[in-house]
Amino acid sequence: MVPLFEEIAFRQTAIGELSLRRRRLTADGADIWEIKLNDGYLMSSRFVAGEIALAELALAQTRGDRLDVVVGGLGLGYTAAAALRDPRVAELTVIELIPEVIEWHRDRLLPLGEAVAGDPRCRLLDGDFFDMAVNAAGFVPADPARRHDAILIDIDHSTTHFIDSGSAGFYRAEAIAALAQRLVPGGIFALWSTDPEDAAFVDAMRHSLENVHVERVEFETPYRDEPAFNLVYLGRKGRTAAR
Repeated sequence: MVPLFEEIAFRQTAIGELSLRRRRLTADGADIWEIKLNDGYLMSSRFVAGEIALAELALAQTRGDRLDVVVGGLGLGYTAAAALRDPRVAELTVIELIPEVIEWHRDRLLPLGEAVAGDPRCRLLDGDFFDMAVNAAGFVPADPARRHDAILIDIDHSTTHFIDSGSAGFYRAEAIAALAQRLVPGGIFALWSTDPEDAAFVDAMRHSLENVHVERVEFETPYRDEPAFNLVYLGRKGRTAAR
């Protein structure tokens, strides 16, 4: 009989206690996979519509074939897997700060481990996405001048609710402008959030991106009568911008 709760892996890391867990609400229910850092949830497989929509909405607006895509944040792999389902994606680089999360995918401890780590188009890199977004090395250290067709972020809970305070400076016009330089002309930037719309962040995006808008992704939850929601912020680098 499958147990209702199982801790698959546990690590003491530099940023706290990290655990990978599988649980069921009932004996015949579906598995719920969770990654926890200390007392907080980094990711749960129970509600993933927003993470999937992040990739689908961004790539629906991305033009061309043989797309080069970057995802900031690996987690349980739902955004990465959704991107890889688009046959136009030729290269996917996923930046993850916590190396154990990458290891769990490579060791196939997670349900999407094979779909993500086993796809030859996908490169999993241990690194600080926010630092790589604005420094000279970029997302591909061997090719620091590379520009990408889409850059997607699913790291913090929102633009004001951070996993780590070190990312707080990213959600400003200067950092978004630096990230925009890593997009090809016409390339798409997208960011997932679990909080209501942040007007200041929308303004920050508009300094360097065009067609800035926010998509609401609703999903059912047993915890409230009305649907819950996530947001996806989207913007496009201008076609006339320098490559």
